[in-house]
Amino acid sequence: MEDIQRQIEAIEKELKETPYHKGTEHFFGKMRARIAKLKDRIAEKQTKSSVGGGGGFAIKKFGDATIVLVGFPSVGKSTLLNALTNAKSSIAEYAFTTVNVIPGMMNYKGAQIQALDVPGLIEGAAQGKGRGREVLSVVRSADLLLVIAPLGKEKQFNQINQELYLNGVRINEERPKVEIKKILRGGIKVNSTVPQELDRETIIEVVREFGFSNAEVTLKEHLTINRLVDCLATNRIYTQALYIASKADVTSTEIHLSGGSDTTRMEKVIQISAETGIGLDRLREALWDKLGLVRVFLAQSGQKKNFEELIIMHKGDKLSDVMLKIGTEFAGNKDTAKIWGPGAKFPGQIVSLSIEAQDKMKVRFF
Repeated sequence: MEDIQRQIEAIEKELKETPYHKGTEHFFGKMRARIAKLKDRIAEKQTKSSVGGGGGFAIKKFGDATIVLVGFPSVGKSTLLNALTNAKSSIAEYAFTTVNVIPGMMNYKGAQIQALDVPGLIEGAAQGKGRGREVLSVVRSADLLLVIAPLGKEKQFNQINQELYLNGVRINEERPKVEIKKILRGGIKVNSTVPQELDRETIIEVVREFGFSNAEVTLKEHLTINRLVDCLATNRIYTQALYIASKADVTSTEIHLSGGSDTTRMEKVIQISAETGIGLDRLREALWDKLGLVRVFLAQSGQKKNFEELIIMHKGDKLSDVMLKIGTEFAGNKDTAKIWGPGAKFPGQIVSLSIEAQDKMKVRFF
């Protein structure tokens, strides 16, 4: 992997020394595609090493969702984990107190949310410094990240974002709206439903760099080179994140930070003190909303209004998904449901299993 990393560094050095303008756009696209391919190879080697017992962090996911606490050393991650969950992570005022992944389970609104405290990142984590690659491998498996920096040191958010970005993690971004279909002949064909500033030859060269000889490419958004490369690279992860300003004795005026490298989105920062409890209720609610969890209450067999069993689902899940989560045997002979509460036009409405589950919906399958 060291040889691959040296190749990446050599290309990055060449890019830094080359001015970016319309005339060099073609070159930049090709080189960034090449870097992405090399990083894909590193990710592939790391995956094989982890499977073969190569010293990474082996974490089994439990519960309805998994969150990972990310930050530099000594920013209060362990204290927050202990405040949110049943974990007993070590706490001390020096760097690298946490040297392994510490799990905890948070019970909120009936959902079991697994929280993982990982060793603190340092600058250069994406290149493997300070156990960076092991930490980032856990980060990539999360349903939600809590990115943490002490109040007054919000610049750390941008540093962490950069390390995650270099490792292929895209925070609070949608996947590029690009379709690539292999064809038998005809080379690379480019279609676009929106105007593009990237010229056609640059797009074709980037696609070809990823091994496509014949393909039909359809662009459904205004693309930058980075977004074009992202849609082709295999190691990209799109995940949600909340930004937490820790060690806040009192909540002051709202803090915002700018979004990702290709957006003008503003991210709200939640101020908390894990030691005093300030802001923790607000954080729990923000976690619930960002994870997109919904509660579905099931009627007990033979009863119409005694809704005792709780099933945790995600926004967008259908009643058919709820039924399958209960079990394939239960789902065997059921094709209709009655619903009460949110989503119902009237109590006991009969609906198909294709409708989406709503938070606090009450359901009886039959």
